Amino acid sequence: MKIAVYPGSFDPVTKGHLDIIQRASALVDKLVVGVLNNNAKTPLFSAEERVNMIKDVTGDLKNVQVEAFSGLSVDFVRKCNAGFIVRGLRAVTDFEYELQMAQTNRSMDRGVDTIFFTTELNYAYISSTIVKEVAWYGGDISGFVPRKVAEHVYRKIHDRKRQD
Repeated sequence: MKIAVYPGSFDPVTKGHLDIIQRASALVDKLVVGVLNNNAKTPLFSAEERVNMIKDVTGDLKNVQVEAFSGLSVDFVRKCNAGFIVRGLRAVTDFEYELQMAQTNRSMDRGVDTIFFTTELNYAYISSTIVKEVAWYGGDISGFVPRKVAEHVYRKIHDRKRQD
């Protein structure tokens, strides 16, 4: 069984992420989307909320499983019995960092390879950070994230603004 892990923060999941999920899931028997719970960062959404959003927008992909994890991606890959890490590349600037991470993971476990997917051009400029910034200032994010995710983003930002 070919199993791959697509790790990331997905805060929130974008149409670019979904493009990678769809394309990667077509090549493996099982794709585990690993939602990183990183205590060093302050995400907009909790890990549980991010997992639920991704499950909601990938429900039609029967070989996709979504779960949260903490720690090193390579350890999570081992836990999932996967042989591959999936990563997306939007631009040349992503490549240097992603190559370094792939080489680090490979040095920690020779049985784990990284597969890179280049993002579709119409998603190359989208990042979760940009989505949150545009939404924070009331901009339209419908071209960046699925409708259901956009609703969650606007609601969460509205709640945050009320707290400030």
